[in-house]
Amino acid sequence: MRAMQDSTSTKPLKKIAAITMARNDDFFLTRWIGYYGRELGEENIFIYLDGEDQPIPNNAGKSNVIHEKRVVEHVISAEKRRLGFLSTVAKSLLEQYDIIIGVDADEFLVVDPKLGKSLREYLSEIEINPSVSGLGMDVGQHLDLEKTLDKSAPFLTQRSYAYLSSRYTKPSVISQPVNWGSGFHRVKGRNFKIDPNLYLFHFGSVDYKMIQDRFLDKDRMATGRAGHIKKRAKTIDIVTQSKPKTEEKWLAIARRMQTFLRPVYAWNKPTMAKLKWVVKIPDRFRGIV
Repeated sequence: MRAMQDSTSTKPLKKIAAITMARNDDFFLTRWIGYYGRELGEENIFIYLDGEDQPIPNNAGKSNVIHEKRVVEHVISAEKRRLGFLSTVAKSLLEQYDIIIGVDADEFLVVDPKLGKSLREYLSEIEINPSVSGLGMDVGQHLDLEKTLDKSAPFLTQRSYAYLSSRYTKPSVISQPVNWGSGFHRVKGRNFKIDPNLYLFHFGSVDYKMIQDRFLDKDRMATGRAGHIKKRAKTIDIVTQSKPKTEEKWLAIARRMQTFLRPVYAWNKPTMAKLKWVVKIPDRFRGIV
Protein backbone atom coordinates (compact mmCIF):
# COMPACT_ATOMS: atom_id res chain seq x y z
CA MET A 1 0.00 0.00 0.00
CA ARG A 2 1.40 3.41 -0.96
CA ALA A 3 0.50 5.04 2.33
CA MET A 4 2.45 7.69 4.22
CA GLN A 5 2.47 8.36 7.94
CA ASP A 6 1.55 11.83 9.20
CA SER A 7 3.67 13.04 12.11
CA THR A 8 0.58 14.05 14.13
CA SER A 9 -1.56 11.00 13.47
CA THR A 10 -1.39 7.30 14.30
CA LYS A 11 -3.33 6.42 11.16
CA PRO A 12 -1.59 5.97 7.81
CA LEU A 13 -2.40 8.70 5.30
CA LYS A 14 -2.78 7.91 1.65
CA LYS A 15 -0.77 9.59 -1.05
CA ILE A 16 -3.06 12.01 -2.90
CA ALA A 17 -2.52 14.17 -6.00
CA ALA A 18 -4.62 16.95 -7.51
CA ILE A 19 -4.68 17.70 -11.24
CA THR A 20 -6.09 20.45 -13.41
CA MET A 21 -5.70 21.95 -16.88
CA ALA A 22 -6.23 25.62 -17.65
CA ARG A 23 -5.61 28.49 -20.01
CA ASN A 24 -5.62 32.23 -19.20
CA ASP A 25 -6.63 31.45 -15.62
CA ASP A 26 -3.69 32.74 -13.59
CA PHE A 27 -5.95 34.33 -10.95
CA PHE A 28 -7.74 31.11 -10.10
CA LEU A 29 -4.63 28.97 -10.56
CA THR A 30 -2.81 31.04 -7.94
CA ARG A 31 -5.63 30.30 -5.46
CA TRP A 32 -5.74 26.66 -6.58
CA ILE A 33 -2.03 26.18 -5.92
CA GLY A 34 -2.32 27.87 -2.54
CA TYR A 35 -5.22 25.70 -1.42
CA TYR A 36 -4.25 22.26 -2.75
CA GLY A 37 -0.58 22.93 -1.97
CA ARG A 38 -1.49 23.41 1.70
CA GLU A 39 -3.81 20.41 1.78
CA LEU A 40 -1.71 17.91 -0.18
CA GLY A 41 1.79 19.34 -0.51
CA GLU A 42 2.90 21.37 -3.54
CA GLU A 43 4.89 18.46 -4.92
CA ASN A 44 1.63 16.50 -5.25
CA ILE A 45 -0.27 18.93 -7.46
CA PHE A 46 -0.09 18.80 -11.25
CA ILE A 47 -1.03 21.74 -13.48
CA TYR A 48 -1.25 21.31 -17.23
CA LEU A 49 -1.15 24.65 -19.04
CA ASP A 50 -3.02 24.71 -22.35
CA GLY A 51 -0.43 26.38 -24.56
CA GLU A 52 3.30 26.99 -24.52
CA ASP A 53 2.58 30.73 -24.23
CA GLN A 54 1.04 30.36 -20.77
CA PRO A 55 3.01 31.87 -17.86
CA ILE A 56 3.85 29.75 -14.82
CA PRO A 57 2.03 31.14 -11.74
CA ASN A 58 4.36 33.04 -9.41
CA ASN A 59 3.49 30.84 -6.44
CA ALA A 60 4.03 27.53 -8.26
CA GLY A 61 6.81 26.54 -5.85
CA LYS A 62 7.34 22.78 -5.98
CA SER A 63 4.17 22.21 -8.03
CA ASN A 64 4.45 20.17 -11.21
CA VAL A 65 3.67 22.60 -14.04
CA ILE A 66 3.61 21.13 -17.55
CA HIS A 67 3.02 23.04 -20.78
CA GLU A 68 0.91 21.27 -23.40
CA LYS A 69 0.71 22.27 -27.05
CA ARG A 70 -2.31 24.49 -27.70
CA VAL A 71 -5.04 23.02 -29.91
CA VAL A 72 -7.60 25.62 -31.01
CA GLU A 73 -11.04 24.03 -31.37
CA HIS A 74 -14.66 24.56 -30.37
CA VAL A 75 -15.43 24.23 -26.68
CA ILE A 76 -17.33 20.93 -27.05
CA SER A 77 -14.47 19.20 -28.86
CA ALA A 78 -11.93 20.88 -26.60
CA GLU A 79 -13.64 19.59 -23.45
CA LYS A 80 -13.75 16.02 -24.75
CA ARG A 81 -10.08 16.18 -25.62
CA ARG A 82 -9.15 17.86 -22.32
CA LEU A 83 -10.94 15.33 -20.13
CA GLY A 84 -9.67 12.44 -22.23
CA PHE A 85 -6.16 13.78 -21.65
CA LEU A 86 -6.71 14.26 -17.89
CA SER A 87 -8.24 10.80 -17.56
CA THR A 88 -5.08 9.37 -19.11
CA VAL A 89 -2.93 11.51 -16.81
CA ALA A 90 -4.86 10.30 -13.76
CA LYS A 91 -4.48 6.67 -14.83
CA SER A 92 -0.72 7.13 -15.02
CA LEU A 93 -0.51 8.95 -11.68
CA LEU A 94 -2.45 6.17 -9.96
CA GLU A 95 0.69 4.08 -10.36
CA GLN A 96 2.29 6.43 -7.80
CA TYR A 97 -0.71 7.71 -5.85
CA ASP A 98 -3.64 6.14 -4.00
CA ILE A 99 -6.14 8.88 -4.86
CA ILE A 100 -6.44 11.55 -7.57
CA ILE A 101 -8.51 14.74 -7.32
CA GLY A 102 -9.50 16.11 -10.72
CA VAL A 103 -11.01 19.61 -10.72
CA ASP A 104 -11.02 22.83 -12.72
CA ALA A 105 -8.90 25.77 -11.61
CA ASP A 106 -11.90 27.54 -10.05
CA GLU A 107 -13.06 24.49 -8.04
CA PHE A 108 -12.08 23.70 -4.48
CA LEU A 109 -12.93 20.45 -2.72
CA VAL A 110 -13.46 21.18 0.97
CA VAL A 111 -14.06 18.93 3.98
CA ASP A 112 -16.71 20.20 6.38
CA PRO A 113 -14.72 22.18 9.00
CA LYS A 114 -16.86 20.74 11.79
CA LEU A 115 -14.85 17.51 11.45
CA GLY A 116 -11.56 19.22 12.21
CA LYS A 117 -9.76 17.18 9.53
CA SER A 118 -7.62 18.09 6.56
CA LEU A 119 -8.63 17.06 3.07
CA ARG A 120 -5.88 14.45 3.01
CA GLU A 121 -6.87 13.04 6.38
CA TYR A 122 -10.51 12.71 5.44
CA LEU A 123 -9.97 11.19 1.99
CA SER A 124 -7.57 8.68 3.54
CA GLU A 125 -10.39 7.41 5.78
CA ILE A 126 -13.36 7.04 3.45
CA GLU A 127 -14.22 4.40 0.87
CA ILE A 128 -13.69 5.54 -2.72
CA ASN A 129 -14.82 2.93 -5.24
CA PRO A 130 -14.07 4.18 -7.83
CA SER A 131 -15.12 7.79 -7.10
CA VAL A 132 -16.83 10.17 -4.70
CA SER A 133 -18.39 13.59 -5.17
CA GLY A 134 -18.74 16.64 -2.98
CA LEU A 135 -22.02 18.57 -2.89
CA GLY A 136 -21.85 21.25 -5.59
CA MET A 137 -21.82 24.81 -4.20
CA ASP A 138 -21.91 27.33 -7.06
CA VAL A 139 -20.88 30.52 -5.27
CA GLY A 140 -22.29 33.70 -6.77
CA GLN A 141 -22.12 37.40 -5.99
CA HIS A 142 -25.31 38.83 -4.48
CA LEU A 143 -25.37 42.13 -6.35
CA ASP A 144 -27.59 43.87 -3.78
CA LEU A 145 -25.54 42.85 -0.75
CA GLU A 146 -21.96 42.15 -1.83
CA LYS A 147 -19.26 44.40 -3.29
CA THR A 148 -16.89 43.76 -6.17
CA LEU A 149 -14.39 41.09 -5.16
CA ASP A 150 -11.25 42.13 -3.32
CA LYS A 151 -8.79 39.84 -5.11
CA SER A 152 -6.34 39.92 -2.23
CA ALA A 153 -8.82 38.50 0.32
CA PRO A 154 -10.33 35.00 0.68
CA PHE A 155 -13.45 34.32 -1.40
CA LEU A 156 -15.50 32.99 1.48
CA THR A 157 -15.01 36.08 3.62
CA GLN A 158 -16.68 38.10 0.85
CA ARG A 159 -19.35 35.77 -0.51
CA SER A 160 -22.11 34.21 1.58
CA TYR A 161 -24.46 32.51 -0.88
CA ALA A 162 -24.34 29.49 -3.17
CA TYR A 163 -26.67 28.06 -5.78
CA LEU A 164 -27.06 24.32 -5.19
CA SER A 165 -26.27 23.34 -8.75
CA SER A 166 -26.00 19.62 -9.46
CA ARG A 167 -23.61 20.54 -12.30
CA TYR A 168 -20.91 20.93 -9.67
CA THR A 169 -21.66 17.75 -7.75
CA LYS A 170 -18.86 16.05 -9.64
CA PRO A 171 -17.05 12.71 -9.21
CA SER A 172 -13.86 14.64 -8.61
CA VAL A 173 -12.12 12.06 -6.42
CA ILE A 174 -11.04 8.72 -7.85
CA SER A 175 -9.10 5.71 -6.60
CA GLN A 176 -9.14 3.73 -9.85
CA PRO A 177 -8.64 4.61 -13.53
CA VAL A 178 -11.83 6.09 -15.00
CA ASN A 179 -12.96 8.00 -18.07
CA TRP A 180 -14.25 11.39 -16.97
CA GLY A 181 -16.95 13.07 -19.05
CA SER A 182 -16.57 16.70 -20.14
CA GLY A 183 -15.96 19.07 -17.25
CA PHE A 184 -15.47 16.16 -14.80
CA HIS A 185 -19.29 16.02 -14.61
CA ARG A 186 -19.49 12.23 -14.63
CA VAL A 187 -17.52 9.02 -14.78
CA LYS A 188 -18.48 7.15 -17.91
CA GLY A 189 -20.23 3.86 -17.26
CA ARG A 190 -20.03 4.16 -13.47
CA ASN A 191 -22.38 5.46 -10.81
CA PHE A 192 -21.64 8.33 -8.43
CA LYS A 193 -21.58 8.62 -4.64
CA ILE A 194 -22.06 11.95 -2.88
CA ASP A 195 -20.06 12.08 0.32
CA PRO A 196 -21.86 13.56 3.38
CA ASN A 197 -18.91 15.74 4.43
CA LEU A 198 -17.42 16.97 1.15
CA TYR A 199 -18.32 20.17 -0.68
CA LEU A 200 -17.13 21.29 -4.11
CA PHE A 201 -17.05 25.08 -4.15
CA HIS A 202 -17.15 26.54 -7.66
CA PHE A 203 -16.06 30.18 -7.90
CA GLY A 204 -16.53 30.88 -11.61
CA SER A 205 -19.47 33.15 -10.71
CA VAL A 206 -17.82 34.77 -7.70
CA ASP A 207 -17.72 38.26 -9.24
CA TYR A 208 -19.84 39.97 -11.89
CA LYS A 209 -17.06 42.23 -13.15
CA MET A 210 -14.77 39.25 -13.59
CA ILE A 211 -17.40 37.58 -15.77
CA GLN A 212 -17.73 40.72 -17.89
CA ASP A 213 -13.96 40.80 -18.38
CA ARG A 214 -14.01 37.22 -19.66
CA PHE A 215 -16.09 38.36 -22.64
CA LEU A 216 -13.02 40.39 -23.64
CA ASP A 217 -10.85 37.26 -23.77
CA LYS A 218 -10.43 36.59 -27.49
CA ASP A 219 -9.29 32.99 -26.87
CA ARG A 220 -12.52 32.14 -25.07
CA MET A 221 -14.76 33.88 -27.59
CA ALA A 222 -13.00 32.24 -30.54
CA THR A 223 -13.72 28.76 -29.18
CA GLY A 224 -17.45 29.23 -28.53
CA ARG A 225 -17.33 29.81 -24.78
CA ALA A 226 -19.74 32.77 -24.73
CA GLY A 227 -22.64 30.50 -23.72
CA HIS A 228 -20.58 29.02 -20.91
CA ILE A 229 -19.77 32.48 -19.56
CA LYS A 230 -23.44 33.52 -19.77
CA LYS A 231 -24.31 30.56 -17.51
CA ARG A 232 -21.99 32.03 -14.91
CA ALA A 233 -23.79 35.37 -15.12
CA LYS A 234 -27.08 33.50 -14.71
CA THR A 235 -25.84 32.07 -11.40
CA ILE A 236 -25.34 35.64 -10.12
CA ASP A 237 -28.87 36.50 -11.26
CA ILE A 238 -30.32 33.47 -9.42
CA VAL A 239 -28.37 34.24 -6.24
CA THR A 240 -29.38 37.91 -6.28
CA GLN A 241 -33.09 37.30 -6.89
CA SER A 242 -33.64 34.29 -4.61
CA LYS A 243 -34.57 34.15 -0.95
CA PRO A 244 -31.77 32.03 0.51
CA LYS A 245 -32.41 28.98 2.64
CA THR A 246 -30.57 29.56 5.90
CA GLU A 247 -31.09 26.24 7.70
CA GLU A 248 -28.42 23.60 7.14
CA LYS A 249 -31.02 20.88 6.73
CA TRP A 250 -31.41 22.01 3.12
CA LEU A 251 -27.85 20.92 2.36
CA ALA A 252 -28.65 17.39 3.52
CA ILE A 253 -31.96 17.41 1.62
CA ALA A 254 -30.20 18.53 -1.57
CA ARG A 255 -27.62 15.80 -1.14
CA ARG A 256 -30.34 13.14 -0.82
CA MET A 257 -32.22 14.52 -3.83
CA GLN A 258 -29.13 14.46 -6.00
CA THR A 259 -28.36 10.92 -4.86
CA PHE A 260 -31.72 9.48 -5.85
CA LEU A 261 -32.91 11.72 -8.70
CA ARG A 262 -31.34 11.01 -12.09
CA PRO A 263 -31.96 12.50 -15.55
CA VAL A 264 -33.46 9.87 -17.86
CA TYR A 265 -30.71 10.61 -20.38
CA ALA A 266 -27.83 10.27 -17.86
CA TRP A 267 -28.43 7.87 -14.98
CA ASN A 268 -24.93 8.49 -13.60
CA LYS A 269 -25.33 12.26 -13.14
CA PRO A 270 -27.15 13.99 -10.25
CA THR A 271 -30.03 16.43 -10.71
CA MET A 272 -32.04 18.92 -8.66
CA ALA A 273 -35.12 18.38 -10.87
CA LYS A 274 -34.98 22.03 -12.05
CA LEU A 275 -35.25 23.38 -8.49
CA LYS A 276 -33.22 26.56 -8.05
CA TRP A 277 -32.23 26.52 -4.40
CA VAL A 278 -29.89 29.16 -3.01
CA VAL A 279 -28.40 28.61 0.44
CA LYS A 280 -26.48 30.73 2.89
CA ILE A 281 -23.03 29.19 3.25
CA PRO A 282 -22.48 28.17 6.91
CA ASP A 283 -20.22 30.61 8.74
CA ARG A 284 -17.68 27.89 9.62
CA PHE A 285 -16.52 27.88 5.97
CA ARG A 286 -15.51 31.57 6.08
CA GLY A 287 -11.92 32.16 5.04
CA ILE A 288 -11.13 28.56 4.04
CA VAL A 289 -10.75 29.53 0.37
